[in-house]
Amino acid sequence: MDYFAINALRENHAGWSLLRAQNAPLALTFFMAAFTTTNQRNLGRPELVDVLEDVLFALRDSLGEDKFPRTAADYLDDWAAPEKAWLRKFYADNRDDPVYDLTAAAEDVIHWVESLRGRDFVPTQSRLSSIFTLLKALVHGTETDPEARLAELGRQRDAIDAQIEQIRAGNIPVMSAPEAVDHFRQLTTQAKDLLADFREVEQNFRKLDRNLREKISTWDGSQGDLLESIFSTQQDITGSLQGRTFQGFWDYLMSPQLRADLGDLLERATQIEALAGLENVGAITTMQADWLPAVEQTQATVRALSAQIRRLLDDKVFLENKRIMQLIRSIESHSLAVRSSPPSDLLTSLPGQGVDVVLPFERPLYEPSAQVAINDVVSVSEDLDVDADALFGQFHVDQQRLKGNVEAVLADAEQATLADITDAFPLSQGLAELVGYFQLASDSPWATISAEHPQNHAWTLPDGSLREATVDQIIFVRPT
Repeated sequence: MDYFAINALRENHAGWSLLRAQNAPLALTFFMAAFTTTNQRNLGRPELVDVLEDVLFALRDSLGEDKFPRTAADYLDDWAAPEKAWLRKFYADNRDDPVYDLTAAAEDVIHWVESLRGRDFVPTQSRLSSIFTLLKALVHGTETDPEARLAELGRQRDAIDAQIEQIRAGNIPVMSAPEAVDHFRQLTTQAKDLLADFREVEQNFRKLDRNLREKISTWDGSQGDLLESIFSTQQDITGSLQGRTFQGFWDYLMSPQLRADLGDLLERATQIEALAGLENVGAITTMQADWLPAVEQTQATVRALSAQIRRLLDDKVFLENKRIMQLIRSIESHSLAVRSSPPSDLLTSLPGQGVDVVLPFERPLYEPSAQVAINDVVSVSEDLDVDADALFGQFHVDQQRLKGNVEAVLADAEQATLADITDAFPLSQGLAELVGYFQLASDSPWATISAEHPQNHAWTLPDGSLREATVDQIIFVRPT
């Protein structure tokens, strides 16, 4: 990123405006208390007003009554305004009050502010292990050589066999307490980041849908072209990188076997002795319960996008049908108006409908073609003294030279006829050069050929004889 890109983010990004806001500490405190700390989404207005009132009451009790003079509802409307866009305000089904949710930009600011506090424990070993695991999956998963894939599977099998023999021999490697804590912190961090990513995924889907609705609203073409464009765009939404990865996560999460395995692993993780002293170790068992509402809301957004597309198409079809009915009613009303006194002149005519009948016997019988005798005997002349100069006496008309002649004349005039150009550059190749100028005028959008004003052109042959030709007038205009 360069200076201009960073400056554009500073001026337009909602997250940057949140950091620059005077009440940023109050907004971030409220966002954490209402959304991120409790992993809540889509909270109603009365519930959010109550939470914000509690936050304001605590702050006013410590800092004074005049510290935050506005009401909780005013702050909520201000933060959800389009110029700030820290909260997304919308109306959900079966709810009369508006619903609020954090935007992806506001959640990124919350994570960044939380990271400024510093951490007493930074997982490093588990991250390195995750990097190796992902790198191996990337390299071996994209390998197309069967021998290389079989060799890698053989190495994995040998490593598993060695571990089995080691355990049978009584040597059971157990992860140390620092390693367990390292992996647990890495697990909770990635789970929290994944939950935060769903807001950005949903925002990306809404952005794609917004572009599609703008295209429908401003479409001027035919209905078939519009449908083709819509279907291709919807395919782009589901087939995009964002759509495919989200669908893969949804399929993984909806698998009963995988969900059961994940729940069993999370339950067994809470029973690890090395993690017994950590706070909220049992909270990881609700990881799936936190993911499902977020994923379901994203899926509901995709379904709502499809429903909106259908409604937009129905509205467009309705308007077109209404226009057709209006035209039909207009024709009928005009017909009734002239029924008693029809016009004397012929207004329009329609070709009569009929079937052209051709009787079988009207068709002529087949007549075989006459055989023409061709004498294909070629006689070879004994006189081989043939003058071949005619084969090599051809010449070429240089179109670039002709174009240069036109440009040279137009350099001093706005327009010029072919006669003006031949006066400045006499014809040296006769009729062939004249035809070249016509070819140049036919290919140029800045030239016109007029048959109403013919012109005479003359040139001299090498033997001194004079030739003349009367052709249509060509006018070359200087390009703008």
